[in-house]
Order: sequence, then structure tokens, then C-alpha cells
Amino acid sequence: MSLSIGIVGLPNVGKSTLFNALTKKSVPTENYPFCTIDPSVGVVPVPDDRIQKLSDFSHSKKTLPAVVEFVDIAGLVKGASEGEGLGNQFLSNIREVDVIAHVVRFFDDTDIAHVHGEVCPVDDIQVINIELIMADVQTLQKRIASTEKEIKKGNKDSIKIKENDLLQRLLQHLEGGKLVSTLILNEKERETIKGLHLLTAKPMLYVLNKKSGGHNIDEENSERFINCMEYFEKENMEYVYIDASIEGELNDVAIGDKEELRRELGAIDGGIDDLIKKGYGMLDLITFFTTGEDETRGWTIKNGSIAPVAGAAIHTDFKDKFIRADVIPWNTLLEVGSYAAAREKGLIKTVGKDYIVQDGDVIEFKI
Repeated sequence: MSLSIGIVGLPNVGKSTLFNALTKKSVPTENYPFCTIDPSVGVVPVPDDRIQKLSDFSHSKKTLPAVVEFVDIAGLVKGASEGEGLGNQFLSNIREVDVIAHVVRFFDDTDIAHVHGEVCPVDDIQVINIELIMADVQTLQKRIASTEKEIKKGNKDSIKIKENDLLQRLLQHLEGGKLVSTLILNEKERETIKGLHLLTAKPMLYVLNKKSGGHNIDEENSERFINCMEYFEKENMEYVYIDASIEGELNDVAIGDKEELRRELGAIDGGIDDLIKKGYGMLDLITFFTTGEDETRGWTIKNGSIAPVAGAAIHTDFKDKFIRADVIPWNTLLEVGSYAAAREKGLIKTVGKDYIVQDGDVIEFKI
């Protein structure tokens, strides 16, 4: 499964620093055949305590966590929707990702220039969002022109008219400065606009980049901090705090020394892990496990997947030739102590094709 999170941001907000910190955590891509091999893609393990516990339980020779892809997208400048800077490349790359991680500078530092001269998170956010909105307006205007042309020609079926009404509603929403993701749509409406690949329809996660030892905006009760928090609350937006620079350095530090170094530097606790886990959740992904002496592994699937579809994450045969699967929640398996005990107590369920896989299931597929 190749679903990805695109990292975007203005120049000098810490976007590349964050991507470098993430890629230091990268896993060997040869273990993940569905992953893209590209220098701008980081294949990052999803933090999950369950994987190591299961590996210890099975005395596994190899432990492979679930992963998620982060994509480093070209920096944006004002006017990108009109082709300024690397605008066309920027917008094209965003269309290919599934969630946007929007890095926002959250610190003052006279040694690091700000592209607009002064750090103001809401203004910075709006620069990028307006460019995305303008690109979507162009997309909708073209589609509306095409749809209205068909209707004028005599194609007045209710589906086409309803589509045009929806497009007009979306356009009005965008022209009001709102992202499509903030508009309430039903399932049928979401399916109708899926093929348009609207940039602002993608889930957005704001990544507030702080600087340890620096002057951080959240440490003051200033107007710019209050305005930022009010914006997130009003728009119902997700956000996480990170310190991209420190996170990159901590990747080179032994696990036992990390927490002590964090305390000494006054760094945020686990900011990058929060980013990975929240991004994984916004992709609507869950993890199931296979475990044994050879290998314990976390497998990534879409939430709501039935057993044969989940099996395809391992091999297409597990979908095409699926007969049944044995399933037990990971914590139940650890609590009972062994597969034999779990079977004896009837804790392992044998399920068929319609079983919806749950996050944390340990599964053995039968083909």
C-alpha cells in the first residue's frame, strides 16, 4: 500500500530539516515492496510499542514495523498557482499525496531569515492555503465550464445538473477563502469530486516547528499565538508541535540517552513520533500483525478492510486464494501466554471473507 504524507511549507520554516530528521529514521525499502524508491521519499516506521512486545513473545529473528511514506515537496512562494517559483512542480506533487503536513515556523531567530520579514503563523499558513485554494478554483472553473456546456447542449439529466450544483457550491466555498476539507459533504458528493484531485480536499496537519533554546511563539501570550490557536479551533484543524532540528540530532543518540538529552535541551517530548502517528491516523490506516520465530511484522491497511483485502498486503495469493483466517487481538495473545493456551481457551477466532480486520489483530491466513 502506497499512501503518503507530503511535507509543505514556506522557505526557512524547517521543512527540509524535518524531512532529514524523518529520513534518518527510514527503514530499508527492500523490505517493503510497495514503497517508492525515490530520494524525496522517506519510508518511516510508525512508532508502536506492540511490535516489539510481539517480537519478544515469539523470539522473532526479524522485527519489521508498519511504515508510512513522507514526501519532501518543493518549497512554495506566493504566486505558485500562477506558476511563480516552483509553483507548478509544487502543486503537481501535492496532487499525488494523500495528507498534507504543513510546516509552520513557530520561533523567532534573527539568524534565520523569514521570507516575509516577520514570523506570523496565521499569515504564513494563509499564504500556502490561498495558493492551494486558487489552484482549486481554476480546476473547478474549468470543470464547471465543461459541465455547463453539456447541459446547454441538451444533456439535462439530473446527475449532470446535481454535479453542476455541487461544483458551484464548492467554488463559492473556496472563493470565501475556505478549504474544501472544511465543507460538509456526504459520501456521494465526495465520490463525485474525487476525480478532480482538489488540493484543499486533502486532510491537513499543521506541524508547528519550535526551536529549543530559542524564542518560541507558544511561550508567549501574544496576539500572533492567540490568533493561531483561534484559527485552528475555528477551522477544526489538527496540529502537532515538533523541534525538527533537535529531532534530527536525537536520531544519532543512543535510545537510553535520548530522554536525558531532551531534558537538557528543553526539547519537546516525542514531537516527531506524534507527527508520524497522527499522520498515519489521518490517512485512515490501521496495523495488523503476523508473528512467529522467523519474523514479527506490522502490516498497513485501510481502516475497514475485510480479511482478504488485508491479506493482499502480504501477498496477492492471500486475497485471491483466501479460505479463512485465524485471528486474535495482540494483547489477548500476550496475556494468555501462548498460541496453544489461546486455542485451548477458544480465544482464536476462525473468520471468513467478510471479517473486518481490527487494529492490533494478529492474523494467520489460510489459503
